[in-house]
Parts: sequence; C-alpha cells; structure tokens
Amino acid sequence: MKIQSLAVIFIIIILPISIIVSEYIQGQMQTLRLQISYDSKLDDATYDAIKAFQLNTVNSSSSNYADSKLRDIEASVNTFFNLIATNFNMAGYNKDVLKDYVPALVYTMYDGFYIYSPYTNTLDEETSSQITPGTDTDIKYSDGIRVTGLKPYIYYSCRYTTAAIDVVITYSLDNYVTIQGTVNGNAVNKEGYVLDNLTATKDASGNITSITYRGQTISENEPLQQERVGNAIYKYIKINGVKYYQDIDGSWFSLFNGTKLKQDSMGNLTTDNSAYRLYEEAVELRDFIIGNGLNDLTPNDAVIPGDSRNIEDDNGNIVYSFTGEEKIFDYNTTGRSIEDSNSNFNQHRLAVIRYVIERNLSIAIANYNNYSTGIMTNFQMPRLKEEEWDSLLSNISMISFLQGLNIGGKVYNGYSVVNNNKNEEVVTEESIYIVTNDNYYHRITDTNLVADGSNIIGGVLNIDLERKQIIDTDIGNYNDANGSIRYYYPKNYLACYNCIVGQGSINNIGDAKSISQYVQNTGNATLANVYYTTLARERYSMYKVSRDSITFKNSFKVNH
Repeated sequence: MKIQSLAVIFIIIILPISIIVSEYIQGQMQTLRLQISYDSKLDDATYDAIKAFQLNTVNSSSSNYADSKLRDIEASVNTFFNLIATNFNMAGYNKDVLKDYVPALVYTMYDGFYIYSPYTNTLDEETSSQITPGTDTDIKYSDGIRVTGLKPYIYYSCRYTTAAIDVVITYSLDNYVTIQGTVNGNAVNKEGYVLDNLTATKDASGNITSITYRGQTISENEPLQQERVGNAIYKYIKINGVKYYQDIDGSWFSLFNGTKLKQDSMGNLTTDNSAYRLYEEAVELRDFIIGNGLNDLTPNDAVIPGDSRNIEDDNGNIVYSFTGEEKIFDYNTTGRSIEDSNSNFNQHRLAVIRYVIERNLSIAIANYNNYSTGIMTNFQMPRLKEEEWDSLLSNISMISFLQGLNIGGKVYNGYSVVNNNKNEEVVTEESIYIVTNDNYYHRITDTNLVADGSNIIGGVLNIDLERKQIIDTDIGNYNDANGSIRYYYPKNYLACYNCIVGQGSINNIGDAKSISQYVQNTGNATLANVYYTTLARERYSMYKVSRDSITFKNSFKVNH
C-alpha cells in the first residue's frame, strides 16, 4: 500500500480520536474551573455570614440570650443566602433555587450547635390551641408542615453509666463541663473548669482560704476593671455576660444594644473576685469528681451506638475509639496535665463534640433527600479533613454545604468551614492580650514580654478592643438630642506592630502543650499572674445558661 494511502487512513482514524480527546480534556478543564469557582463563591458567602454573626454579637449586649442568639444566627443565615445568590447569579441561579441545593448550615457554639435545615413541624395539643386559625402563624406553623429553619440547640453531651454512676456530661469548647445525673442513687449537679495545676489551702471547716495556680497566688479581690463608654471612662464588673458600670453618682447601669439602662445598686462593690471564683470552682469540681468516683470513668462507659464507637479521619483511619479503658479525668498524671491538648480528658472531650456534630449533621443531610423536590442527587455528609475539625473544635465556626449543582463533568458537592475568633461565646487562651504601660497591647507570646515584666499593667480580652456603638443621649457626655449612633473603643490601646501586625517578635511555645504552660515556662511571675488572672476573670464572666442570672449577680453583692 502506498504511503499516501496509509497517511489518509491514519488521519481518518486518529483525527476523530484527537477531537474527542480534545473535547474531553476541555470539558474536564471547564469542570475544574467551575469547581474552583464554586468553592471560592461558597467560601466567600460563608466567611461573610460568620463575619455578620461576629459583628452582630460584638455590638449586641443581649447576644448571649437565646432569643437574641437565634436572631443573630438567622441574620447570618440570610446574609449567607443573599451573598451566595449574588455570587451565583451569573451562573443562572437565584436565591430561591439555590436554597434547594443547601442541605444544611451549621453554627457551632460554646457548648452546643445549631443546624439550619428543613424539618417537619410538630405541635403538641397545648401549643396548637394557642394558634388562631387562618392567620399567617397558623399557615407557617401548622402541625406536620415542612419548615426550614434552626433546629433546637444540640448540646455537646454524652451519657456515662456504670454500676453506681448514671450521669450526662456536657462539654464545651474549653475545659468547662456540666455534670448531671445520679451517683449511688443520689442526684448530682456540678459544673466548673477542669484544671489540675491547683493548690488550695483550707481552714478547719473545709473552706478554701487561698489558691495557687501554676505557682501563682490568685488574688481574691482584684480591682474593678475600667473602660470607655462614649467619652467617659467607668469602672465596671462583668457578670454572666453583662457589664455593669458604676456611674459618677455611684449608681449602676448597663448597656442594652447601645442604650443605657439603670440597674439596681451593687452595694459597696469595689473589687472583682471572678478570677478567684473560677479557680475555686475548679478545686471544688476536682474534689467532687474524685470524691464520687467519676475519675474512674472511661470511654468504654460512654453510651454510644455500637456502629459509631470509632471516629475515623478522611482516609478511613481510626483517630479515636470509645472503647478504651484509660481514665477520662486523668488528674495529676505524671508528666502531663489534664489541661494539655494530648490529655485523655481533652482527647475525649473533642471526640464527643465531633461525634455529636457528625452524627446529627449526617442525619440532617440524609433526611434532606426526603424534602428536596426535583433535584436528582443523593445528599450525603462529606468527610471533613482533620485540619478542618481542628478549626471547628477550637472556636465558634460555621459549616456550609452546597450539593447537587451540575458543573459539566460531575455534580458539585462542596462545603466550607470558617472559624470566628472574636466573639462573645468563648474565651480561648489566644483571646487574651497583655497591656504595657506605653498603652500598647501584645500577644502573650511576644518575646519582649518575657525578659522584663515591670512594664506589664494588665490583660485585655480581644473583643474589648473592637469598636462599639451607643445610642443613649446621656452616655459619655455626648448630649446628642437626636439620639444618633456614636462609635467608640472600650479599650483604647494601640496594637504592637512587631507582634500583632508584623508578627516578627513571636515566640514558639516549644514543648508546651498550652499557652498557660508556655507562660509558666517563661519564669516571668508578673506575666504569668496577669495572664492567669485575666483569662480566669474573662472566662468566669461569660454567660452560662446553667446559672440563675439574678442569684448569680446578687452573690457578688454578698461577697463584698
């Protein structure tokens, strides 16, 4: 056969194959571009949504309470859908269409989380009798109707049973726990921070008279804090998430979303013992756990379904198992603190939080298949990466899911995890800055803080450095007859350039398993005492749903 004939045959065979391969490659490249584009759009919408939540909570005096928290989260949800609709508008998807492709949104809070997803509304007889037939409320909340909204709050809780113990322990994003149930047939209800670097001196009656934490004596009477409100500076004390300010005439007031509210007198309150109280509670909790045998609880005592006792990473490897016999509350373990990230307690705490989130979220997404209409996709819970779980378990976070969109060569199945490190919900070890006498604030790991502590004057919580707003006309001597919104900074310190902006003078915490241990290792007593006191004060003053606000507030009057 002539070579010309072979060439023609070759072209006839190869050309169609080349065209097909070229089209396939182009299609795959287009799919990849869409995948990257959709990931970016989802990340942007999620980031803006959690930022909206942060801004709402920082500027709201009532954000800790259930109704206000729901309002702030629902506003964040609306922000997410508005932004994702804007981002995907060029792709031909509007807000109403995109909602069908979002099986769930998750907001992880301090001691539990919310899931935003569809559910079937169920009303009991008493609630149904309170709804007027034919009204909008009747239509929206009728029994058996599909509702898309926030499901009831789910706590990071786990039940433990032995021959003598039947308790439910609720964990949090730090070492705070609540223990409820029965021990030897007796009802128990105890709460506090799990700490073990504590030494307490007690009198003959068993009352604690002094406390030392990591070698530092904690003062029982710390001076009241001060901050700016409007143009004036006031002394204040923060109790259960609310700041109470002492006015120039000796009366007390609080701020409710920027408006001044008069409060009952706090008596002769001149000092704040919040830090001391936290460590005192931690001592009492430790004694309670050990005294009631709860320190013998193991992961094997946890009431977990048999098919869920192992937690696996994204490669299918077991990262934690609820079948171990190691003690959960591993107080005073040789060479390790219960506060360390690798302690049995912290490993178990994080595993419980992860298990509760995974299990409930998987159910919510799987159930979404029963609600979606006209969408030919099987909604499933994706397996999050370990670094994403690390982010979720360290602070307030949001998880968004977007599934079922056609991107050419495959169906888009994406999710986004965004962390929020400035909020009213949780005080992490990194939330505390150190203030020096030159009016600057520094990261705790700033190298310049270690050698000399003589210029350290106190500590400050990160959100107290954020801009706030007021409306009341007589706060801070603004005297604005129109009641216009004014902005101010409560703690008007300047950021250290080297450790906050440039981050060039930051120490590595080295072998320390926590910031608290790092501070102890520096050997700087002033730095350590200021940090431990500030961290404890801010954590103890957080809102805790288990407290009775009035009784708790009155206890501060009694002790002064």
